[in-house]
Amino acid sequence: MSLLIGSVISLVFVPWALLFAWFTPLPDTVQQEVTSALAHEFDGIIVYVDKKGQRARSYAAGWHNRELKVPANSQALFKIASISKLYDAVAVSKLVAAGRLSLDETLAHYLPELKTRIQYADKITLRMLLQHRSGIPNFTDVKDYWKNPPANAEQALALVLDLTAKFKPDEKYDYSNSNYLLISKIMEKVLGYDHFQFIKDEILVPLGLKHTFRSIQDVDKELVMSGYYVGVEHDLKMENESMIASAEDVGVFLRALNEGSVFNNGEQQLYTNLYKYEHTGLIPGYQSIAKYHKEIDTVVVQFVNTTNFDGDTWALSEIVYNRIVKIVSNNN
Repeated sequence: MSLLIGSVISLVFVPWALLFAWFTPLPDTVQQEVTSALAHEFDGIIVYVDKKGQRARSYAAGWHNRELKVPANSQALFKIASISKLYDAVAVSKLVAAGRLSLDETLAHYLPELKTRIQYADKITLRMLLQHRSGIPNFTDVKDYWKNPPANAEQALALVLDLTAKFKPDEKYDYSNSNYLLISKIMEKVLGYDHFQFIKDEILVPLGLKHTFRSIQDVDKELVMSGYYVGVEHDLKMENESMIASAEDVGVFLRALNEGSVFNNGEQQLYTNLYKYEHTGLIPGYQSIAKYHKEIDTVVVQFVNTTNFDGDTWALSEIVYNRIVKIVSNNN
């Protein structure tokens, strides 16, 4: 009897939506998979595929704006969240190669005003910040962060000042958005101006990327895809600061990153020892995946404008992404 009860209970908790998404037969085309993804209750989805030797293609389905019934547009701008860390890491590599930053200098050296506000600031190096080995608590992990997010970077940083470190510097890896907030402050201290301007001058302009912006404040709001959280009716477009870009711009940057054309002499070797060559992003209303698949020499970028931190939206998004990669691979 106990075995039977256990079996019934296990069946109740089987993630049927995930199993259905994964085992549904693959369609023949990426567009068919993108359209089918709406069955997972995504409001909208954008996919960009750049396969070497073929014309890059963009796909979309669902809503750009659910309330106004505006269809999804593959050229729309999107909040890319933590994918922006790739751009920051490239920028740091360029500044290190130019001798303007040192990977082994400490947080206290660059931002002495934080020496007594962040534990081990005199031992945490720029390298540790880049590699998420600082031990500084993650400000987005603070209780109720997403219910009442800070209005700016200074308010976000204030959430982790004077907190006990999670571990001693370089003792282990622990992903923390606080690291990259501090990196941007360090870059701006050295540059004397907004670090995004450096990213624009040294990365975006050389690559011809005209649809990447510091935030939604710098663009026509109607060009930005609306973001939705399951169970919340209103559009989250104007909440939570984030770098903004089109899927195509992210894809072009990602190929340049992986092929090395975004770098000048000596920069790529520095970068390779510092950070990774792919990333994901997640904030309320916006989830994104940007990866280069060496085995098929293809960049695939996926944006989904529906999230639920307590549900299956992220897992479903990953399943759809992996199915799209498989379709592209099958179509070799």
